Amino acid sequence: MLKRMRNMFLVFVVGVLMMIIAPTFTEAAMGDRTLANGLSGSDVSELQDYLMTKGVFPYHTSTGYYGDITEEAVRDFQRKRNLKVDGIAGPQTNHAVQVLRYGNIGKQVIHIQYQLKETGHYNSSIDGIYGSGTVSAVKSFQKQQGLAVDGIAGPNTRSALDSLSKRGSAAGKTLTVESTAYTADCDGCSGVTKMGLDLTKYPDAKVIAVDPSVIPLGSIVKVEGYGVAIAADIGGGINGNSIDVFIPNRNDALQWGRKNVRVEIIE
Repeated sequence: MLKRMRNMFLVFVVGVLMMIIAPTFTEAAMGDRTLANGLSGSDVSELQDYLMTKGVFPYHTSTGYYGDITEEAVRDFQRKRNLKVDGIAGPQTNHAVQVLRYGNIGKQVIHIQYQLKETGHYNSSIDGIYGSGTVSAVKSFQKQQGLAVDGIAGPNTRSALDSLSKRGSAAGKTLTVESTAYTADCDGCSGVTKMGLDLTKYPDAKVIAVDPSVIPLGSIVKVEGYGVAIAADIGGGINGNSIDVFIPNRNDALQWGRKNVRVEIIE
């Protein structure tokens, strides 16, 4: 009997230790907890998506892990919004980062463009860019709903949109496009994408340049022969059903050539 109780106690202790040392991964919604370096979860992924929308998350995809890159991105955002600069995503930072406004780019913008289209206030293409057309659509929606008309998608506007329509994306869309390749190392190239990703610092990035009216900026796509990438850039010669895939090595980029590939938007 004593031996059995001792074994049960040891199992309990081991279980507690496993909970303590295991990485903290949760499915919490963003805003349910304060986020800081070392945490993981779906809410961290959402935070990273928002930071990418603001052009301050320099990595090429959300990872769900709050590491040094995310901490510095939070600090950058806090500096720009005149918040306490501590690299911790607490209530104030979480609230501010979810406010969408002119100049923001990415998945969160795609969501509200779909909602505005569903409610009859947005007639342009879903491009993931919070431009003048999206500002006008938000103002029209705000006026109809009796909200403050400022063209900024803050908490009240987002809540009203959520209550009237579902968030949408371009996921499931498949098309054949003409593809070329580019590098970050060329005359006149800054190496920085439209969404603010510095490709000279992240040569492992899987990134494509797109026409946003066809593939919205911020979309996660699967490209035949290339892999899963983010539509994070645009280009002067990228129009209609065409893309430019980022390949760090110039010779490899030339080797890619010009060819038709299938692209599937998966997120």
